[in-house]
Amino acid sequence: MANEDIALMAHLMRRAGFGATRAELEARVAKGYEATVEELLYPETPALDRNEMMRYHPWTWRPGTLPGMGAAEWLHDLINTQRPLEEKMALFWHQVFATGVSKVDHYDDVMDMIVKFREKGMGDYRELLLEMAKDPAMIYWLDNCENHAAAVNENWGRELLELFSMGVGNYTEVDVRECSRAFTGWTIIPKLPRGPIGRHDWFFEYREDDHDDSEKTFLGVTGNLNGEDIIRIICDQPATANFVCRHLYNF
Repeated sequence: MANEDIALMAHLMRRAGFGATRAELEARVAKGYEATVEELLYPETPALDRNEMMRYHPWTWRPGTLPGMGAAEWLHDLINTQRPLEEKMALFWHQVFATGVSKVDHYDDVMDMIVKFREKGMGDYRELLLEMAKDPAMIYWLDNCENHAAAVNENWGRELLELFSMGVGNYTEVDVRECSRAFTGWTIIPKLPRGPIGRHDWFFEYREDDHDDSEKTFLGVTGNLNGEDIIRIICDQPATANFVCRHLYNF
């Protein structure tokens, strides 16, 4: 087995995963480079078992558990995954859609987001953006639970355009405002209690009575736009494709 083949496979597994042992590299070289790429892109190996930590370390699932357990659970997953590219893409998307327990204050809500990266991170970007717009940790992180028809909060709308899609220079301040209006009423339940012991998982809730259903104009498109419309329009922009490609290249 040529050292050049081992070196090429090692490079692939570092870029499309987290490295591999010598034995695994030799097995993959024997299987073939193209077959390995196909396996990474379309894995048939078992997905990670989210209940494994609960079975072996049940105390980590108590309400009000230590925030560091989120990092411990994900590190366990990074080490043990049989779908390395899927997990590498989850890590990639986490550095794009960054949240954290420093504000969310419940690591399981953040881990739920990681699971969405696994499920949607190698597919249609529209679907991933929509999942993030409805994700409780993201909604709380960027204050969209404070975005109301009568009092618009632009935090999520601005970050969606600046950090999660097109980037600075491809939209106006009016677009930020109109985008934010379209996401009014996209919130979370339950709101309370969130004490240091009684934490509960959050869920997405669309409150029609809190949504601004008047006419909006976003990136030249006018209508009674909702969040789904905004994401569709964003993903039709060449700047969004450039954004994703640039981040993938830099990663």
